[in-house]
Amino acid sequence: MFGLPNIPRRGHHIGYEDCRKKQDDVASSSAAAVATTSSATIDPSSRGASAEETPVLLLNGFGVGTFHQHRLMPKLIDGSDGNRVVYGIDYLGQGRSWPIDCDDGESESERGLRYCINTWADQIIEFIEEVILPEHTSSKKIHLVGNSVGGYLSVVLASKRPDLISSVSLLNATPVWGLNAPGWSGVLPAPFLPKRIGRYLFDRIRDLNTIERFLDETYSNRLAFDDDLMKRIRGMTEGPGGHAAFASILWSPPAEFDAEESTDFYGSLGKLDCDCLLVFGKDDPWCKPAFAKRMCECLGKRSDHVHRYVEVENAGHCPNHEAPTATAAIVNRWLEADEGARCVIKLVEGNTEEFKEEWGMNYIREIGADEISMSIFDRIITKFV
Repeated sequence: MFGLPNIPRRGHHIGYEDCRKKQDDVASSSAAAVATTSSATIDPSSRGASAEETPVLLLNGFGVGTFHQHRLMPKLIDGSDGNRVVYGIDYLGQGRSWPIDCDDGESESERGLRYCINTWADQIIEFIEEVILPEHTSSKKIHLVGNSVGGYLSVVLASKRPDLISSVSLLNATPVWGLNAPGWSGVLPAPFLPKRIGRYLFDRIRDLNTIERFLDETYSNRLAFDDDLMKRIRGMTEGPGGHAAFASILWSPPAEFDAEESTDFYGSLGKLDCDCLLVFGKDDPWCKPAFAKRMCECLGKRSDHVHRYVEVENAGHCPNHEAPTATAAIVNRWLEADEGARCVIKLVEGNTEEFKEEWGMNYIREIGADEISMSIFDRIITKFV
């Protein structure tokens, strides 16, 4: 059973959980909450034995918490040959991660806070260094698996701290984040106008009918999500800090990339200092396969690291949740390969491989280098994103 108890401490509640094998080889999860500020000592409420395999951290898309990884987590454990541990974390301002005394952006722990991609990157770096790696004494790096903005964030992290990242898996990664709207920096508390605009938009976006319409666009198969998912997404928005967090996210700037001479997502991909796997749901209405091709084009500029691209048919923007069996099979094969073998390991059995979920079939196919070339149409639709 998954749960995220909040342990009130100085700073912020940071909700996270881990999934690992018990002695009877059944995947199980434990959960913990930690409090972190730039100077806090992180004190997780659950620890396990050291694992021999490189640990894996799953990074969510926007507007969901670690619950959106619950279909994928146990499959990544069950498909492991060794003692793998998979972690999930809620970004500050989402899920169970919040300042300890939220008051619509006006509390002491909220003042000066900006809910932006750089804040989340710093939060995750601290989580890796102070929670994950101390538990895995034989590992100095982790694998990142990021969906949507979690994919964008994975590239930010690998750019900032290549010493911490063994490989990156991008699941329908979004190539942009941060509107950088004029009139405010996104640092709380919000001025009058951004506060009112953010409140108005937030109340409409978190309406259950709006959530259902959004998920209906996001997923290829309507049966792949249910009322429980919609209610959990809605439940994340009901705390006293939600309105302020949403306004801050809207006005905050894009990420600061640390790769030399790289100022954006695509530039950083071209300098990524680790192997990279792309897994894209083919029916994504936003991050279409054309974007995966552009990412592969950038990754292909490197000569010392591997990149591979697998497409998932009958899956939309969230293959981790809509096609968890297929996604886990691909990612498990990738993670189990030694670094030098990732260029030759079979990611797909045969030309096409099929997987069955309760709500339908998924088919996976690796896109070879000869198929990566971008058409004029591909270049047009990706030019401004």
